[in-house]
Amino acid sequence: MDDPINVLWAALGLAIAIEGIIYALFPEAMKRMMAMVMVQPTGSIRGAGIGAAVAGVIILWLVQG
Repeated sequence: MDDPINVLWAALGLAIAIEGIIYALFPEAMKRMMAMVMVQPTGSIRGAGIGAAVAGVIILWLVQG
């Protein structure tokens, strides 16, 4: 599992699984959240996405050592 591509695929699969679980358990809350996102400025959404991506890479880097 040390191959970086395998780690990337594992992380992607885990992220998709967690997102699916959240949508399945809390569909109404997710609909409300999506409605809130629709009125946010594009720059804010982009900034949040970049922040999440950086946090994810840092977490993977820390876990992999």
